[in-house]
Amino acid sequence: MTADLFHYEAGLHRAGFALVAGADEAGRGACAGPLVAAAVILEPGDLLEGLADSKALSPVRREALYEEVTTRAVAWSAVTVDAADCDRWGIQEADLQALRRAVLRLDPAPDFTLTDGFPVAGLGRPGLALWKGDQVAACVAAASIVAKVRRDRIMVTADAAYPGYGFAVHKGYCTQQHQQALLELGPCPLHRRTFATVASAVERRGDPAPAGEAQG
Repeated sequence: MTADLFHYEAGLHRAGFALVAGADEAGRGACAGPLVAAAVILEPGDLLEGLADSKALSPVRREALYEEVTTRAVAWSAVTVDAADCDRWGIQEADLQALRRAVLRLDPAPDFTLTDGFPVAGLGRPGLALWKGDQVAACVAAASIVAKVRRDRIMVTADAAYPGYGFAVHKGYCTQQHQQALLELGPCPLHRRTFATVASAVERRGDPAPAGEAQG
């Protein structure tokens, strides 16, 4: 399975693109916490054993592969967009900006970029969007692991800063536990107030102002 993931990179290498980057994000569908995008250029011919889409891996295996990717990659980068900017820009624009920044921060710069799901303009180099890219291209799978691990670490830290929401467990996604905590505690600064689940909780509670803000 691991060897199959390198099919796209191998073809691009044969076509003359020496450095192929993959880009992916974590946290797009969460209603709390940041969106994290990552970009990775893997060393040609370096088959990372067990590499796969981050969602298909156990937390322990993700952490192990994160260390391998960040140690052995030609280059990697990660970009964080906080909840306030996700609200301000809208999640699609936040996603595009984060992915673009992650790719543009790579040093050396890639010759070709593979992105997960949809194209990203403004990269200044050829690129291709792949449906379920994190399942079919090694560099995109590697980027998904970097983004997921870094975001999970942020949410575990957030659990101590904002106790009661269960961020260390659900990582800001809209679980029943999370929705119940929202109804009981109201949103904290990490919540994306434009998301329907958060807006619904605010409406049901009748909160006059975001939690933690002074009221005039």
